[in-house]
Amino acid sequence: MKKLLTVALLFGGRSAEHEVSIISARAIYKNLDRKKYRVIAIYLTRKGEWKSVKSPEVPEKELKTGRAFSFLPWLSGLKSHKILADVYFPVLHGPYGEDGTIQGLLELADVPYVGAGVLGSALGMDKAMFKRLLDCLGLPVVPYRVVYEEEWQKNQANLEKQIFKEFKLPLFIKPANLGSSVGITKVKSRSALPVALNIAFRYDRKILVEKAICGREIECSVLGNEEPQASLPGEVIPYREFYDYADKYLEGKTRFQIPAELPEELTRRFQELSIAAFRAIEACGLARVDFFLEKNTNKIYINEINTIPGFTEISMYPKLWEASGLKFSQLLDRLIELALERHQQKKRCLKRI
Repeated sequence: MKKLLTVALLFGGRSAEHEVSIISARAIYKNLDRKKYRVIAIYLTRKGEWKSVKSPEVPEKELKTGRAFSFLPWLSGLKSHKILADVYFPVLHGPYGEDGTIQGLLELADVPYVGAGVLGSALGMDKAMFKRLLDCLGLPVVPYRVVYEEEWQKNQANLEKQIFKEFKLPLFIKPANLGSSVGITKVKSRSALPVALNIAFRYDRKILVEKAICGREIECSVLGNEEPQASLPGEVIPYREFYDYADKYLEGKTRFQIPAELPEELTRRFQELSIAAFRAIEACGLARVDFFLEKNTNKIYINEINTIPGFTEISMYPKLWEASGLKFSQLLDRLIELALERHQQKKRCLKRI
C-alpha cells in the first residue's frame, strides 16, 4: 500500500484577510484526495500564535479557544510543538502570509511548500513595488502614484492638490499591501479623497492612488515553476461599481463569465501577459493575474498579481483552471508536485556548492 503524503495546511493569520483564509482552507481541505494525502491543519491566530486543530471546518469557537504554540524562540510561556509534514500548504492571504514572511520561515526550516518563494511573495504582495518592476520591464500598468502616511500627515492640502493635478476623477485609493479589496475606495468627488486616504491608511502606511479604468475586469490563473502555463481568462462582472470585499465573500451578487468572451488574439495576449508578470517577480507554483481591458481603446492594463489567490469553491483561480480542463483536486495535486519538485531542485543546487 502506497504511503500517504502528509500535507500541513496553514491558515488564518494576522492580516485583515484572516476570515477569507479560513474559507479558502476549508475548500482545499475538502478537495485534497484522502487516498493520496494525510492532512494536518494548523491555525494561525490573529496574534500570530499557532494551533493544531482537527480541520479548518471546526467551529469558530474551537479555533479561538485552547492552547496555542509559537515558533519564535524568544516567546516564553507558550508550549513548543513539532509539525512533521512532507509538504506545507500556506493558505494565508495578505500580510504575514502572502508577503514572504511565512515563506522565509519555511525556507529556514528547509521544507517543501506550495507557492512562491520569499522574493516572489514580497514583490507580489507590495502593489507599489510590483508596478515599479513591471514599469521597468515595459509591461502595461494602470497609471498610479505612491503615497506614504508621513507625507499625508505632513501636508494634506498640498498632497490633495498634487493628486487632483495628476489624476482626473474618478480614481481609486488602495493599501499597497493587502488583498480581497480590503480598504479600497472609489473616489468620485474631491471631498471624498481625505476619507478614502484615511481608510486606506488604517491598513498600511503606504497606499496607491490609481486612475480608474473604464472597461472590463479580466483575470487569468497561472500554474507552474520554470515553465508556467496560463489558464483561459475569465471576466468579473461587478454587481456594484467594483468587485469589493462584501460582494466577494458576503453577498455574492457579482457575476462571472468563464471563460471570458474574447477574440482569440486577446485571449492569447492576456495569457502571455499573465506569464510575463509571473516571471517578472520570479513566482512559482501559482498566481492569479488581474487586468483591466479599457472600453474605448481595447488597451490591456495589468492591475495586480496574487501569489496566494482566493481558493474558495467560487474563487476565480480554481474555477479558471476547471474551465481549462483541470479539476480542483487535480489542481491541488499539481501544486503539491510543483512544491516537491522545486524543493528537490534547490537541494540539487546546494550539492553543487
